[in-house]
Amino acid sequence: MSPLFWVLVAVVVALVAAGVAAWMYREKRRTEALADRFGPEYGRAIGEYGDRSRAEAELEARVQRVEAFDIRPLSSEQQSRFAREWRSVQARFVDDPGGAVADADALVQQAMAERGYPIEDFERRAADLSVDHPHVVDNYRVAHDIARRSREGEASTEQLRKAMVYYRSLFEELLEAHAGQTAEVTR
Repeated sequence: MSPLFWVLVAVVVALVAAGVAAWMYREKRRTEALADRFGPEYGRAIGEYGDRSRAEAELEARVQRVEAFDIRPLSSEQQSRFAREWRSVQARFVDDPGGAVADADALVQQAMAERGYPIEDFERRAADLSVDHPHVVDNYRVAHDIARRSREGEASTEQLRKAMVYYRSLFEELLEAHAGQTAEVTR
């Protein structure tokens, strides 16, 4: 075998190794980017889909789906109206915790709809929210489950209180409440 043959073999091996290394680097960067973007939702997706590649494919599909929506910020008038409605729902909690939680669930859906999120199916709604609000979407799932159990008469007052806290965290993000506006929503 000639030295030229061995040089060609070495070049081919080096190119294959470089290609594999580049692919591994891209996959690692993709994983890191998705984990950073989705935070705790990334781990939840891996648990739900059973492996990293299926979970990452689902998360990327969510991003593409949500990018096709016309998500828009609320106007200051809409923010004020929703903040007033939230205060009313929150005040109602003392006398009717279950009703207040049901109203909070409905108010979150209304805010989502006005922002441009589809609201037909809860699981799809939560998945869509995870793209822009990954740090509160799990709380939203818990709150929604508590609201469902409340309708069935199976939620304690403490659970209903937690649901209100969870709804409020998502609600504040949907309103894009900042320092001055947050006080208006939570009072």
